Amino acid sequence: MKYTTATDSSGDTDNATLAYQNLQPQDIVDAVESAGFRSDGRLLALNSYENRVYQVGLDDGDNIVAKFYRPGRWSDAAILEEHAFSEDLADEEIPVLAPLVSADETLHHHNEFRFALFECRGGRPPDLDNLSLLMQLGRLVARIHQIGEMADFEHRPTLDIQSFGYDSQTYLLEHGFIPPDIEPAYISICKDLLANIEACYERAGKPRYIRLHGDFHPGNVLVSGEQLHIVDLDDTRTGPAMQDLWMFLSGDRNEQTPQLHELLEGYTQFRNFDARELNLIEALRSLRIMHYSAWLARRWDDPAFEIAFPWFNSQRYWDEHVLSLREQVALTQEEPLPWHG
Repeated sequence: MKYTTATDSSGDTDNATLAYQNLQPQDIVDAVESAGFRSDGRLLALNSYENRVYQVGLDDGDNIVAKFYRPGRWSDAAILEEHAFSEDLADEEIPVLAPLVSADETLHHHNEFRFALFECRGGRPPDLDNLSLLMQLGRLVARIHQIGEMADFEHRPTLDIQSFGYDSQTYLLEHGFIPPDIEPAYISICKDLLANIEACYERAGKPRYIRLHGDFHPGNVLVSGEQLHIVDLDDTRTGPAMQDLWMFLSGDRNEQTPQLHELLEGYTQFRNFDARELNLIEALRSLRIMHYSAWLARRWDDPAFEIAFPWFNSQRYWDEHVLSLREQVALTQEEPLPWHG
């Protein structure tokens, strides 16, 4: 089954969504040139699914990155809040790639498209076995949070149990994605898991919510020599500080403990950390697992997703999804990772 996510009053897919799904090379070049940059026609599609992102060659031999926003996901106001936050971070010399300003604008419109342009920076993902690099990342996250706690978002969402947990479960059930033979097990496991997540949040003492990167994982950090670059604030939102830290923890409990120590050693050089938020690590991991499956389901009408994720929505996928949720039920009951700050 497929479900459209952007429709007009007649129920048909709207013009912006059709244009976005059929974005052509000439559309990309025309849009970039409408913002004042002369392209030589060189295009390279970059790894992105939520938006369409391309490296675009310029006449002077340089490159820029053009990000075309998916229709219906963010309002212009929400996108501009993302841009303003990244500009605030860049102004404080935090190595975030903020959008380029052209004609006094960071969000551009061309025909049916909304897009932003960025400098093109290269690099490799961080080596999470490099503990000194983890300390450096911890310092960067703390500096982001120092800026993040100075104001509130008005148009960006909140990462919470309702939107990432309950709403994800509801969407999958109501739209028929969960196979009937495992639906009772899925409902039962989600009930237990969500109750455990609620308990984790209670143990965390109702954590303070601040502006975050929101999707801070190793793929959104580029390492070039000794320099780090932070990219893709598309999912910036309000949430607990732990959200921007836990995705740099990998392996089993014994492996994660020294990683956490280095992250927080760096973090606490710039900002205090409430140790009660350690209770959120497995809760946030669980919410991400639930939200990820619902995100794929919500995008399943986009032909690009069927090509990129051919394994999704199969019986095997849902069997493994239920198994991963069952494992999280156990993990959310364990004691948090130790840290003596």
